[in-house]
Amino acid sequence: MRNGKLLKAQVVQEIEKHQSALIELSLRIHRQPELGFEEISAAKHLAEYLSNSGFNVDTGYCGMSTAFRATFGTTPPVVAFVAEYDALPKLGHACGHNIIAAAAVGAGIGAKSVAKQTGGTIVVMGTPGEELYGGKAIIIERGGFSGIDIAMMIHPSGQDNAIVQSLGCATLDVEFFGKASHAAAFPQYGINALDAMILSFNGINSLRQHCRDGSRIHGIITKGGEAANVVPDYTSGRFLVRSYDMEYLEELKEKVLNCFVAASVATGAKMDYTWGEVSYAPLRTNTTLAKLFCQNIEVVGRQMPMSSHSQFGSTDMGNVSQVVPSIHPLLSITPTNVSEHSPEFADAAASEQGHQALLDGAKALALTFIDVAIEPTCMNKVKEEFAKQGRSNSKLR
Repeated sequence: MRNGKLLKAQVVQEIEKHQSALIELSLRIHRQPELGFEEISAAKHLAEYLSNSGFNVDTGYCGMSTAFRATFGTTPPVVAFVAEYDALPKLGHACGHNIIAAAAVGAGIGAKSVAKQTGGTIVVMGTPGEELYGGKAIIIERGGFSGIDIAMMIHPSGQDNAIVQSLGCATLDVEFFGKASHAAAFPQYGINALDAMILSFNGINSLRQHCRDGSRIHGIITKGGEAANVVPDYTSGRFLVRSYDMEYLEELKEKVLNCFVAASVATGAKMDYTWGEVSYAPLRTNTTLAKLFCQNIEVVGRQMPMSSHSQFGSTDMGNVSQVVPSIHPLLSITPTNVSEHSPEFADAAASEQGHQALLDGAKALALTFIDVAIEPTCMNKVKEEFAKQGRSNSKLR
């Protein structure tokens, strides 16, 4: 009979042995922020640490140069600890992906220390380009999550919460092509592409009143013109359309696009558009796993509520949750009034609170691995819940 308590104590001790190295790994990634699909240094450091810790590491995973898969073991269940490590433009790790990456490595190392007793296969999955590019969706499409029984990760936040609601998300790039002319002397000869873009914003603002609760539409003008005395002949923008429901997201995408079509007709500017290749699916938390995670993180000294649902923008972990039972709990590193994607949050990602979240998260993830590895009833309940929810029929890409 395998003693779960003793195994869990062994895991905690193993992660604490690696504590300083895991924190340094997090700080190294934090000091050198790299954008999506450019995370050369981060992927290298993570893969090397796992290789030196006894994992079989496959770099360039699924044809993506900064993705990797580190594996230990050959028996079921196959449990993946998911790492993210891309940064935000100008803000660095203002989403705390350095913490996510180091926690996944720590969880993998902790779980490996008891794998001979528990059985099971441990995977640390390095997934690049979470911000804007949906790296996990690409890995799913290429079969990279095939054979995974459970996928787990943690995410730093301004609160502790085991159940997270995230929005499905689609990216729209729009261009307007007008005709340049002197804005004062010969405005009648011009076609104002900037007016078309502004009219589109106004149309979207009117549409928002009639969208379902929880939907979001927001965007930026990426090119607005060259000079104030020249009628702009070209403008471009990027917009994100979000919803909890993928079917409604498709409906909302059409309505948003019509705002740009109407502006094109009104101004005479030609419109061109492209929907992003990757759409983010809503996150579907496996509550059986979430309950286990809550129990385990309490063991290491952190209280985490199960009852309330926290809204969390969009994440490509949502795509993973549609094909594999998954959790994406939030661990607090700041007060609740500090927003992610802010300089303050980036600072917190390298703080003592950030280090504590890293270690607490790594331990709780590894302890949850023990539960599903040694208790067949736990694994069965996870699978039953996932089957009951049913796989989403929505497009993931």
